[in-house]
Amino acid sequence: MALKLYQFAISHYCEKIRWALDYKGLNYETVNLLPGQHVKTIRKLTGEASSVPVLDHDGHVVQGSAAILDYLDQTFPEHPLTPADPDVREKALAWERRLDEEAGPAIRCYSYHHFLQRPKIVVPMLAAGTPFYNRILLSLAFSRVDEVMRQWMKINEKTSEKSRQVMEELLTELAAIYAERPFLAGDQFSRADLTAAALFAPMFQPAQYPVPWPKTARIPKDIKHWLDQWQPQIRALEKVYEDNRRPG
Repeated sequence: MALKLYQFAISHYCEKIRWALDYKGLNYETVNLLPGQHVKTIRKLTGEASSVPVLDHDGHVVQGSAAILDYLDQTFPEHPLTPADPDVREKALAWERRLDEEAGPAIRCYSYHHFLQRPKIVVPMLAAGTPFYNRILLSLAFSRVDEVMRQWMKINEKTSEKSRQVMEELLTELAAIYAERPFLAGDQFSRADLTAAALFAPMFQPAQYPVPWPKTARIPKDIKHWLDQWQPQIRALEKVYEDNRRPG
């Protein structure tokens, strides 16, 4: 059995799959790609879109975090992440869809809007896990990198502000639920909880996440102020991560 995860180390959607693989106790190899240069590799694997994560299991290729979670539970049923009860399963899947569609893009947009203004901080995170010279290449071409990323992900002052509001609405709702019960769907940890904590992980910078997080003093001022303000709600997601994130 050979499992290969093609990823950006910085991607919180890829963290979903790293976590799922570790949760199931599976051995896997990560193939760290550089944003932009990844397109040729991923399209060769999938023949389709260039998005990550992509899982290659002995030549069987699955693209997208939700599809990969489906595949892992079907192929490696031990330590399931998808609830067996139909009603609970639909609730977990509904949460995952909502978080994938709302939280993931919002966190990415808000964070990059501010961090792209700090090349010395963001370049090491974008190039994490790849050969050292990629940091040099990214630094030299950073103005173009900034332009392409903002265009591709529609990042600007207006979308960043909207993303912040989306994050706050979701954090408020999630923290209220976790204050009443330990899980989003049913009475055990599921892909809903995994998705919530993995996507918000960049907000609490866990040690298991394979990127060089910036020290507190180097975090952009606007983000630092926001993190301080929303720390109680973020802490609810951090606890889910701490309680359920098995080491690799």
